[in-house]
Amino acid sequence: MNELVSPVVDGKINIEEKDFIIDHDIKFYKKLRFYLNGTYVELDNPDPDITLLQYVRSVGLTGTKLGCAEGGCGACTVLISSYDPTNQKISHFSVNACLAPLCSVDGKHVITIEGVGNVKNPHSVQERIALLHGSQCGFCTPGIAMSLYALLRNNPNPSEKEIEECFDGNLCRCTGYRPILDAAKTFAKPAVKCCESDVDKKSDRIEQNNGCGRGDCCKFNNSNSFSLLNLKFPQIKFKQYDATQELIFPPALISSYKSYPLYFLGRKTKWFKPNSLNELLLLKLKYPQGKLVSGNTEVGIEVKFKKVNYNVLIYVGDLQELKGYEFTDDGLTIGANITLAQFQEILQEAGKNCKEYQAETFKALLANLRWFAGHQIRNVATPAGNIITGSPISDLNPIFLSTSCMFTISCYNEMSCVSREVLAKEFWTGYRQNTCTSTEIMTKIFIPLSKERQFVRAYKQSKRRDDDIAIVNAGLMVHLDDENVVKNVGFGFGGMKNVSVRTPLSEEWLIGKKWGDENVLKGLLNNLREELRLSFDVPGGMASYRKSLVSGFIFKFWYDVCKNVGISTKEYNDDDINEFIGIIERNVSKGVQTVGFKEDDKKVIGKEIPHLSAMKQVTGEAIYTDDLPKVHGELYGALILSQIAHAKVLSIDASKALAISKVKGFFSAKDVPGENKWGPVFHDEEVFVSEEVQCVGQIIGLVVAESQAIAQEAALLVEIKYEKLSHILTIEEAIEENSFFNIDRKIIKGDVDEAFQHSDHVFEGETRIGGQEHFYLETNASLVIPKNEDNEFEIHASTQNPTETQIVGASILGIAANKIVCKVKRLGGGFGGKETRSIPLTLALMVGAYHLKRPIRCMLDRDEDMIISGQRHPFLGRWKVGVNNDGKLRALDLKIYINAGWSADLSAAVLERGITHSDNCYYIPNIKITGKLCKTNIHSNTAFRGFGGPQGMMITENIMSEVADKLGIDVVEFRVGFESVRVEKMEHKDGLCGDEKNFYSEGQLTHFNMTLNDWHIPSLYEQVKRSSEYERRHQEINKFNEKHKWKKRGISLIPTKFGISFTALHLNQAGALVHIYTDGSVLVSHGGVEMGQGLHTKMLQVAAEALSVPLDNVHLMETATNIVINTSSTAASVSSDINGYAVLNACKVLSERLKPYREKMLDKSFKEIVKAAYFDRVNLSANGFYKTPDIGYDWDKNEGQMFFYFTMGAACTEVEIDVLTGDHTILRTDLIMDIGRSLNYAIDVGQIEGAFIQGVGWCTIEESLFLPNGHIFTKGPGNYKLPGFRDIPQDFRITTFRDAEYPNLKTIHSSKGVGEPPLFLGSSVFFAIRDAIKFARKANGNNDIVVLRSPATSERIRMACMDEIAIANIVEPKENEKGWVIGV
Repeated sequence: MNELVSPVVDGKINIEEKDFIIDHDIKFYKKLRFYLNGTYVELDNPDPDITLLQYVRSVGLTGTKLGCAEGGCGACTVLISSYDPTNQKISHFSVNACLAPLCSVDGKHVITIEGVGNVKNPHSVQERIALLHGSQCGFCTPGIAMSLYALLRNNPNPSEKEIEECFDGNLCRCTGYRPILDAAKTFAKPAVKCCESDVDKKSDRIEQNNGCGRGDCCKFNNSNSFSLLNLKFPQIKFKQYDATQELIFPPALISSYKSYPLYFLGRKTKWFKPNSLNELLLLKLKYPQGKLVSGNTEVGIEVKFKKVNYNVLIYVGDLQELKGYEFTDDGLTIGANITLAQFQEILQEAGKNCKEYQAETFKALLANLRWFAGHQIRNVATPAGNIITGSPISDLNPIFLSTSCMFTISCYNEMSCVSREVLAKEFWTGYRQNTCTSTEIMTKIFIPLSKERQFVRAYKQSKRRDDDIAIVNAGLMVHLDDENVVKNVGFGFGGMKNVSVRTPLSEEWLIGKKWGDENVLKGLLNNLREELRLSFDVPGGMASYRKSLVSGFIFKFWYDVCKNVGISTKEYNDDDINEFIGIIERNVSKGVQTVGFKEDDKKVIGKEIPHLSAMKQVTGEAIYTDDLPKVHGELYGALILSQIAHAKVLSIDASKALAISKVKGFFSAKDVPGENKWGPVFHDEEVFVSEEVQCVGQIIGLVVAESQAIAQEAALLVEIKYEKLSHILTIEEAIEENSFFNIDRKIIKGDVDEAFQHSDHVFEGETRIGGQEHFYLETNASLVIPKNEDNEFEIHASTQNPTETQIVGASILGIAANKIVCKVKRLGGGFGGKETRSIPLTLALMVGAYHLKRPIRCMLDRDEDMIISGQRHPFLGRWKVGVNNDGKLRALDLKIYINAGWSADLSAAVLERGITHSDNCYYIPNIKITGKLCKTNIHSNTAFRGFGGPQGMMITENIMSEVADKLGIDVVEFRVGFESVRVEKMEHKDGLCGDEKNFYSEGQLTHFNMTLNDWHIPSLYEQVKRSSEYERRHQEINKFNEKHKWKKRGISLIPTKFGISFTALHLNQAGALVHIYTDGSVLVSHGGVEMGQGLHTKMLQVAAEALSVPLDNVHLMETATNIVINTSSTAASVSSDINGYAVLNACKVLSERLKPYREKMLDKSFKEIVKAAYFDRVNLSANGFYKTPDIGYDWDKNEGQMFFYFTMGAACTEVEIDVLTGDHTILRTDLIMDIGRSLNYAIDVGQIEGAFIQGVGWCTIEESLFLPNGHIFTKGPGNYKLPGFRDIPQDFRITTFRDAEYPNLKTIHSSKGVGEPPLFLGSSVFFAIRDAIKFARKANGNNDIVVLRSPATSERIRMACMDEIAIANIVEPKENEKGWVIGV
């Protein structure tokens, strides 16, 4: 591909005849012409396999990121503008550049984040996101900014609702979304008086921050309010947004661009772009196997992940003959290739052009289009693409099926176009099969008007409401006569067979019966259960849930129609029906942050300074590992991964891969020059598998080639022969097979057995907790550069652990560590996933670079990363607890089993933290906790934010909830103690009074014998209970639940304490190096890695405060092992503590050296003082070191101080669930954290919100599933769901604890670690859901104890409600029948 970037001559795009070719009587142009950020680009014969993302990054526009390559995260979002000469209209739309073919942008204007603004002159969107703390790791930020930018280009005055909806195709793993939404809403005209309404008037009247950031903020226009404010987050004066100053659409594309048919020939693929329907049909006649492409949203994924090869692609995205629409007396006809976004607009217009009853089908289509993928996909995907693909879970096909829609199919026959019409119900013939021949295409779709008393509804249930594929969906239609007798009916379902289906038997049974008759409804549900049978092992799993969803949809539809035709029912009135017939609709979210402690004596510390890289991140100028410019001679590496869970490797044959041109080498275990063994604690892993694979995804070899595409293609040609061995996947299987690592941990305090004998009640139970994928937006990436002498290597890696990377790299190469430097600029998220599991990729590349003497780069694809890198450990807790009648805990015997995976990694330390946090905040005088590491054949599970602590606390809180239910008392009372002794007061065997509390008290010892100092949990719990108005809302929830059977609400109030320190004593140390240059500028280096948590910002604040210089004077370049050595991993929430003190100690040395000069040069600048010291030959460079004092624990003796201190908090959350679907929404969360005296309140609030939402994901929608053969099923955003923008609390209130003294806290500036501790408070959502499920059961007379496995997915919520519909749809496994997917 030759790139020709040339000016447009005299405002015209010049065309030369030599650039055309004639093929099959069609004259094709051979060049691609488009504009990129206002600059004309002309490419000669571009490769059709190149995506727009690959192209823009190749030309240095690296602000557009690769996050998933399947259009599921939005990190690659760009804006495309195009001109329609027919309507003389310019349109702007966001797209996923990872899916958009480069060849599809002919005649368009592409705008990337770099074209919007830069650090020196940011766009208003970029400025507000950066300054209002909307960027942490920053990897997702450019894509998020582009989605907002696209909205504003189309609608400069959006509503707050439109703003929230515009992000439905974007994900963020760091921020918790609230600050991004707050920044975005500064562009909206608020529906209410901005932040003055953020807090309920009945709330506790504590001072709040100054809110929304708008220049016209109500708090600043109200002098009375202003005088009362604690202005912690200073008001920012933003530049005004002026829509008239946006980058213009290039005039040449309007005046002189002419569209021609295009033909490009790539390395593997031919690309055609016809200009007319006639040309398209001719091409299909010549190339019947040619694949039509428009949005590439399906084909792109097939090519990338399913490795499907299409030799001929025919692009139809710009073909106007397939994009029209027409209203007629009997319905709406649309061009089959309009985009889904255009389809939405047309349907809305159609609804206005007909009678209300005639628009039923239009409304149903709009209902499901609303939840069809995200904006970026809807902007390019088409109805025809969705129909032809024939996915069994299509959101549109069930509606087409049920409403007699008609498809027009056309082909070229005997020199003319021939068309035929096919009813939708006759179109699909099997799984992704239809009646089209290889030369036919779909040209039109006819949607009939609905008749009077005909009703059409659409339903969809997925794991997440926004941008998610359906589990089951439905298009339901019924036509009633004047007596409410069924004249006609059509039920279309997706997700129940291998194709979208109708239910002819049930439909035929229903015709002639009376709608509204309860017996008819029961009969219909019974018939559908029989007609839509599913086996327990059905592909896709969830058999019982899917069947219950069909019944739930029918139930909603039945009563919806009853209400509309005025049929009164015995059970429900219209208000009741309105509550359950639809989905749970969210309000626009709002939030408030109340932060404490005025630091009047500090100049920089404690201030709300935005992340210092935020502006670079939002403008795309921040550099991540794969953004580094290509190095001379650089090659690309592709990994060969095991495809078997457990097997002996019999042979490896790379000859076919090596035969490919531009493949430079293949490397395996025999090529490792040093030690092939490694491991963070135990050396039980291999760089390359030598003899036996232990899991799917283990690295067997490395192919190195001149490009990524060639390397990855060659890797697929490496042939490996295996001898399969039996494998173990789950904790339960490991227990049964006695498969454990020889690493046990236990803590025993008191006499458990005796305590059980003297307890009034002894209960036993089991708590099961699933894993969690890190899903950092930046996958693991590494660039290894061998030097020309002395076997030196320079490594750039996305790792939290540069020293471990350096040390292990030296070992596997057989060289000294002093010849390797590992550098990290920043990470696009880590969360523990890059603490150890980032290292294998780098090691493999180092072997290749060692032999080839050339640099090698690799950034893992999302599916590779998820297969290789490991996750949060699944836990199983089997417990026995003793409790007295007064609710006082007496004893706990807990056995913890964790799924470590195939290698030990850090699992022993994860188990230790799980054990030490299994008390959460409760004093249990007699306790025995034992832990085992299960050895299984899945990826090696690893560190994840919380590091086992959340799992331990989750077990405890499940115990508290279940025991409280069994005792018949409120769980809140059970935690804090009774206000009065129970009515059935008994003589207590231990003589304790009924008002004793289960919470720890100040000075008590934990089960690991650590004294609790500065213990604030009782105060925190009481404060959040009061500020959240728990008692009032609890009563209101009870009343709500009494009135509503199919919608239930629940509330929970959860505490947490989290120990701060590495449990491995030697890791609690840090170093720093601070230089002062003669111009007065300061350079700080420390051992921590910036991964979005604001560590570098805090460290620069520490240095600026200590040296008494402005923050602008202080700079930090990168983390590097040749500057600060022997660093600990950036983890355990201690990085600000240990690195901060190291920086402070270095600055103290420098301050002491400068002190004489400052004292005698009072009127001089810092620069002059420094220069004077320099001329006196004073050393202006200092090393700082810190080691955490007082700590050190002996597991054998159960003595010593385990942690330096605890970070504590509490949260109250209220939820609402839809009993018929299992859907839920978070109505409100009040959260309070004791974070001491923060170094930076804005950054810490961001950490609190981000951790909380990550915790919400862990215990609700983030479900990691495996196939029985050991392959992970959930290996991308298509199947693994993170919380999105509209999954956060609708009302989100954050408070930092202010009513405390810290006489025992010895941290830097009395701050506390905050990265991990808030995560567990996300479980308040889980326990609120559990509370709602209890109410759902009680409504059906079921008082069984709710045992809810985490995560509380929509499936688990629905089936746990155990109402008559759920029970009737339970599918039991037959003998030896296993689920299609399993949780491990």
